[in-house]
Amino acid sequence: MFVWEGGPALVQTVDFFTPIVDDPFLYGQIAAANSLSDVYAMGGRPLTALAIAAFPKEGLDRADIAAVFRGGYETLQEAGTALLGGHTVQDTEIKFGYAVTGAVQKDRILTNAGARVGDLLLLTKPIGTGVVGTAIKAGRAPAEVVEQASRFMATLNKAAAEAIAATGGVHACTDITGFGLVGHAMEVAVASAVTVEIQADAVPVLDGVLPLVSRHRSGGMASNRTHFGDRVAMPEGLSRDLQDLLYDPQTSGGLLVSVASEDAVTLRAAFASANVPFWDIGRIVAPRDGIRIAIVP
Repeated sequence: MFVWEGGPALVQTVDFFTPIVDDPFLYGQIAAANSLSDVYAMGGRPLTALAIAAFPKEGLDRADIAAVFRGGYETLQEAGTALLGGHTVQDTEIKFGYAVTGAVQKDRILTNAGARVGDLLLLTKPIGTGVVGTAIKAGRAPAEVVEQASRFMATLNKAAAEAIAATGGVHACTDITGFGLVGHAMEVAVASAVTVEIQADAVPVLDGVLPLVSRHRSGGMASNRTHFGDRVAMPEGLSRDLQDLLYDPQTSGGLLVSVASEDAVTLRAAFASANVPFWDIGRIVAPRDGIRIAIVP
């Protein structure tokens, strides 16, 4: 982030990844939505984007390459973001995404620090996209599960960010991506010197995903558990599959919002008015020795 004298702060971010779905147009849409998400999570407005792409020299239809770029461009248009250009290289593995520049008012910057004891936690998208992506690669993802996951991944966090901007009392915000729900909540807890309490049965999960977990655990899920697990308290009896979903790396996930309890009603109303789905999943509590995330039944 860079602050101009007398002007707004600039937010700059970059993100790209290998295909998570089979449809090239949808892949472009999801890559764009994912790349823009960090700007929205900071309360900003994305202004410009540069494409980052890698495609194999042979074996890929040019029409599919064009569809990837077209999907990304249409999502950028939806966001009101100008595509300035980009850079493409040859690679045996497909990769696509964007470097994004946005602007945010200096007095309205949101970070993952600032969460306060007593705040409530709201989440704007269900989890489970990492499991779905792994199941797609194995050829075992039901069509209806893929459709639902794709719809959420391709949805911008724009409306959610605008609702947050119109509401007071939001103390911290982050988007849920590669570190999973637990990992990104951990960043909030550490940066804010608090403990994040998450109610396991309140966490939204994509329909049909839970039965897929046991056969489709990604490497990212395992590494998230290894990296964050020693500071997480899990309740006895919580199923292994649900535990793993809390570590599941997400693509273009929702916003996790820490809001003052007295302002939560206003934020819920703003989300509802903007047709943004949301779930109350927990609260911020006083720090506990060695425990940053407390999962409760």
